[in-house]
Amino acid sequence: MRLSEILAVLEPDLVRYHGHGQEDTAVCGMAYDSRQVEPGNLFACIKGETTDGHLYATKAAERGARLVLCEREIEDLSIPQLVVRSTLSSLMHLAHAWRRHTQAKVIGLTGTCGKTTAKEMLAAILALHGKTAKSLVNHNNQLGMAHGILNTQGDEQFWVFEAGISTPQDMDELGSMLEPDYALILNVGPGHTEGLGDMGVAWHKTRLLTHMSEGGVGIVSADYPDLVWKAMGTHRTPLVFFSAKAGEINGKNDCANFAQYLGENEEGLGKYRLVLEGSASTLLCPLAASYAAENICAVAVTSHLLGVPLSTIAQGLAHFENPPQRFRRKTLGKHLVIDDTYNANPLSMQRMLAASAAYGKPLVCLLGEMRELGREAQTCHRELGKSLAEIAPALIFWKGGHACDVEQGLRQAGFSGDFVVLEDTAKAKERFRELLKETTFERGLTLLAKGSRANALEQELAVLEEVLQGEQHVL
Repeated sequence: MRLSEILAVLEPDLVRYHGHGQEDTAVCGMAYDSRQVEPGNLFACIKGETTDGHLYATKAAERGARLVLCEREIEDLSIPQLVVRSTLSSLMHLAHAWRRHTQAKVIGLTGTCGKTTAKEMLAAILALHGKTAKSLVNHNNQLGMAHGILNTQGDEQFWVFEAGISTPQDMDELGSMLEPDYALILNVGPGHTEGLGDMGVAWHKTRLLTHMSEGGVGIVSADYPDLVWKAMGTHRTPLVFFSAKAGEINGKNDCANFAQYLGENEEGLGKYRLVLEGSASTLLCPLAASYAAENICAVAVTSHLLGVPLSTIAQGLAHFENPPQRFRRKTLGKHLVIDDTYNANPLSMQRMLAASAAYGKPLVCLLGEMRELGREAQTCHRELGKSLAEIAPALIFWKGGHACDVEQGLRQAGFSGDFVVLEDTAKAKERFRELLKETTFERGLTLLAKGSRANALEQELAVLEEVLQGEQHVL
C-alpha cells in the first residue's frame, strides 16, 4: 500500500503526521520487532511487558523500515511517522483494509483446543491447490493476526488464520478484522475461562460467525450441544456441520460429514474413515489418535467446500507434520515419548491422556497446571485427578499450582500410586530411575508430557528423556 492510502485508512486514528513529503512511497509488510524489519516495512511501536517498541524505531529505520506507526513522537527520525492514539487499534484497522483488498478465500478458525494443528493441517492441504497464506504458529491474538494479515502479498488464493480468545471483546475484534468467508469452529470446552465472563465459551466462539463476509459459510462441530445451539442462534446461514461421533447432531445420526479413527497401519500412520456428504473414503495421517478424527473431518469438510479434490485432501493429510510440542511422538528404544508441552486445558488434557493410554503400555505422566481457568480451576483440577485415577499411571509428576486439588481427585477415585510434586529436577530424575529399576517394562513405557505454557515442561521432559536414553534396556 502507498503511504497516502495508509493515511486515508488511519485518518480517524491520527494525532500527528510527519511525512517528509513521502506520501506516495510504497510500504510492504509490517514488523513490530526491529530485529525482524525488512526493507520497505512498516514498523509498529508496541509497548510490551518488558520493553517498548518506541525505543527501537531508529534501529528499524536503519534496517530499512519505510514508515513508523507510534503513539508518541520520535525525535530525529529520518522516515515518516504516524502518531496515533493506539498502535494496536490502528494496525487492526489497517489489517482489515488490506483484507478487503485481497481476492483470497479467507478462513477463520477457532476452538478450545487443536486450533494450531488444524490450521497447519488445513493450510498444508490448501497449499497443494493454490497459493496459501497462514498465521504464524499460534499468533492468534489481535497483534498476531494483524501482523499475519499485513505480511500477506495479497495475491493468494487462500488465507487461513487462527483466532484465540481470553477476554470478552477478543472475538469481535478478531472477527471484524478478518471478516472470514469461512468460519470454522472445531470444539468448545473450558479454556481461558478466567477472563471470559458468564456468557460461556460457546457463545464467545460463535461470535466469529457474526463477522463473516456476505455469503459466508459457518463450519461447526456437531459434537458439542451448546455449540450447536449457539451457532444456530446466530441466524447466519448456511451452517455446515461435521462430527467425530458417527455423524450425530443432538443425538441423532443426521450429520452428513463425519470421521472415525480406525487405528494405526503397519507404518504407524493413523487410518481414518471419512464421510463427506454421504461418500466414504479411507485416509492416512501421521497424526495417529482417536481425537484427531475431529481435526481431520473439520479440515476435510472445509477443503471440500473450497473445491479441493479428495485426492489432494488425502495427499495433504498423508504428508502432514504436527507443529512442535503438539502430540510429537518419539521412540527411545522400546519406550514412547509424547511431547504435548505447548499448552493445556481440560479438554486437551483429557484427549492426550486417552491417546497416551491407548498405546497399551505402562504410562508415566509429566503434567503441569492448567492456567487461566478462573473460578473453575479447582473443580477442573480435581476432575483431572479422577480421570488420571481411571487410567492408573505408574507414576505422575506434577508441576505448578493446584497439586492438592489433583491429588484430592486421585485419592477420591481410589488411586494409590505415586504422585510426585516437582520441586527439584534432580530428585525427579532419581525417582524416575528408581521406577525403571523397580518395574520390568518388557514392552517399554509411554511418557506423556503436557501442561500449560507457563510450566515450561519441556525442561523436565528433556531430563526424563536422558534417563530413558541411558536406561540399560534401551536399544
